[in-house]
Amino acid sequence: MSWKRICASSDVPENTVKKFAVDGFNVIVVKSGEEFRVYPPMCPHMEESLDETAIIEGQTLTCSKHLWGWDVLTGQMQGLAERDLLSYEAKCEDGDVMANIESELLYEYGEEDDDDDDDFFD
Repeated sequence: MSWKRICASSDVPENTVKKFAVDGFNVIVVKSGEEFRVYPPMCPHMEESLDETAIIEGQTLTCSKHLWGWDVLTGQMQGLAERDLLSYEAKCEDGDVMANIESELLYEYGEEDDDDDDDFFD
């Protein structure tokens, strides 16, 4: 087990997503109520940076780019999402957000077909 300090708990206001660097790569920290969660920074759909595109409403974190959504605390898919969020075990200890990080969690992105989702919104 390799617990790493990510940030001070006061660095992440409630219902926000903040990006932090740890061990040479980025993670995002999400706060909902008194709970903190640590996820890879990219949307598992199309490599959008969730610290820039995520909206938290109630218990749902939504990537505003293509409207994939997840339960804030579990990372389980909701709505249009087709993949769960990967997550790091997290805890708050002595005012710091900590994550159990053995290695960087990465999503596998497939080859895009000819129908780019961005064309749908144009």
